[in-house]
Amino acid sequence: MTTTTAAPVEAARPRSDARPAPGSRRRRLLPFSPWHLLLAPLSLLFALPLVWLALSSVMTNAEINRFPPALWPSGIHLGGYRYVLGNAMFPRWFMNSLIVSAVAVASNLVFGALGGYAFARMRFAGSRALMVAMLATMAIPFQLTMIPTFLIMKRLGLIDTLGALIIPSLVTPFAVFMLRQFFLSLPRELEEAAWIDGCSRLRVLILIVLPLSRPALSTVAVLTFLTTWNDLTWPLIAINHDTQYTLQLGLTTFQGQHHTQWSAVMAGNVITVLPVLLAFLGAQKAFIQSITSSGLKG
Repeated sequence: MTTTTAAPVEAARPRSDARPAPGSRRRRLLPFSPWHLLLAPLSLLFALPLVWLALSSVMTNAEINRFPPALWPSGIHLGGYRYVLGNAMFPRWFMNSLIVSAVAVASNLVFGALGGYAFARMRFAGSRALMVAMLATMAIPFQLTMIPTFLIMKRLGLIDTLGALIIPSLVTPFAVFMLRQFFLSLPRELEEAAWIDGCSRLRVLILIVLPLSRPALSTVAVLTFLTTWNDLTWPLIAINHDTQYTLQLGLTTFQGQHHTQWSAVMAGNVITVLPVLLAFLGAQKAFIQSITSSGLKG
């Protein structure tokens, strides 16, 4: 008589002593990345000057000059803002900066897109040498080109006008290079299909390439705006009359004339920083997406 033995079932049962996947316990303990434990204090540290600037703009002059300094205002005092906005030239300076920055952003998007697409998709004699020469200009400090630029603007009769601030910023090598890198990451098949349908290169660029390049365009727009809006050296050289001052140049003069009105100085700095902060926060997502998608493509 034969006996049968039951097949072992241990293999079919789940093991109770199985170890969790690496990192699962850490994810259970922290609902966020451990890097946030380091980045959060650092972000607060870098935000302290901005917070102090905002708080000082609503303090009185006595509170700002107090020693030890007051860390919190006794109330919201808007005298500094009224003092700044009541200055007849301050709105003019703000508008001058806005005009120069807007024109620089628009021209860099247009000319940067045209130049970047030409370097990314077109092969012509000397294209690589021209690209290297253009990138080499990014290593030249502005102090070396300051005098030649001034002489050219003087020959054109643009000194002491907004044109002297706009023309040198119409297109930058960074805008061309940034858009060229992003265009290289786009598949050629989309453009080839449009060429088969009879589209020209310019039409392909406008209808197909540029709509797909919004992250790179946003990045170029934000960085160009930041650079132009915060520029002080070139306006200080090219502009002499106070009606043509930009906001940065006018604010420096304002600080020199009203050095005791610290609440007004702080309020003017808050108004100056606010457009830059809003521009960066509005395009932060597109900025990061553009860097990650175009920065690694050769």
